[in-house]
Amino acid sequence: MLLLAVMAAMPHGASGQTRIKDVTNVEGVRDNQLVGYGIVAGLNTTGDKLHNAPFTRESLVSMLERLGVNTRDQAQSLDTKDVAAVMVTATMPAFIKPGERIDVTVAALGDATNLTGGSLLVTPLLGADGEVHAVAQGAVSTGAISARGQAQSVTRGVPTSGRIANGATIEKEIPFELGRMTTPRLGLHNPDLTTAMRIAAAVNREMGGGVAKATDPRTVALNLQGMDVVATLSRIQQLPIEPDNGAKVVIDEASGIIVMGANVVISTVAVAQGNLTIRVTETPQVSQPGPLSNGTTAVVPRTNIQVDDQSDRRLGILRKAVTLQELVRNMNALGVGPRDIISILQAIKAAGALQADLEVR
Repeated sequence: MLLLAVMAAMPHGASGQTRIKDVTNVEGVRDNQLVGYGIVAGLNTTGDKLHNAPFTRESLVSMLERLGVNTRDQAQSLDTKDVAAVMVTATMPAFIKPGERIDVTVAALGDATNLTGGSLLVTPLLGADGEVHAVAQGAVSTGAISARGQAQSVTRGVPTSGRIANGATIEKEIPFELGRMTTPRLGLHNPDLTTAMRIAAAVNREMGGGVAKATDPRTVALNLQGMDVVATLSRIQQLPIEPDNGAKVVIDEASGIIVMGANVVISTVAVAQGNLTIRVTETPQVSQPGPLSNGTTAVVPRTNIQVDDQSDRRLGILRKAVTLQELVRNMNALGVGPRDIISILQAIKAAGALQADLEVR
């Protein structure tokens, strides 16, 4: 059980400065996802069973036909276990050019048990526009270990998914000319109206009035008419600003982790926590008969019952505008554990006393 309380060392509401580039991105500058369907060959009998995966059989037959080998009439008799159908995915970074290489991920599609040692055959990778933007091929590395015997097996990692470092070559770029954008927009990673206004003010102080304008909590519009767009954006991204974050509490019930922002405030509320615990302990003892007697050895039960009603727990009152530090201190004074804190925070939110967003995962 772990309690992570993120407390600010600065006065309430204050935070450190950061660069604009760390909290925003230029709209339109983005990665693109690629996907393809291919065949991994060279597996050591750990590939797809062709009678269970007809798509693998058809792919194998079609590939051999393209290479001049006709196996269509004998397709049903194919029984190799050394090939597997896979899905190939990759992320194409912005501004990447033809001829550059990117990593690809390979995942089994059928009932293959291990892709280790296999080689991906030439696989076109398509973008959302349906065009081929890259071609992948190479040896698959899973980083997994799998061993099997007659009575036992061991597997570490996921042997049915692997990567090919620099396994795809870019064939077609997605055109995007940043230098011709005279009115680019900055998108905030965490939408906040105050942060957007601070960014616009910092840019206007540096570049002159009228260059930046916050249009909504997520967007700051720039007017770079007559300026070198790339150089100006680089200069703007280096400007320091002080982001403003809303009050938020994030709870991960599975692991018992609680993360609270420094701006979390609790209105006046009373908190009591306690449970009734009854502990029964059996410690039977052996009773031996006296010397030269006709008695028999017997087991005598001994029972110890303890009742803990946690009467030492008291009703705690959290005064108005309690900060995160005060909340944690009061919870600790009550002897409350992470699991109980989760329940208490949910109850405080239900009572309308938690002045923050509560996100439970």
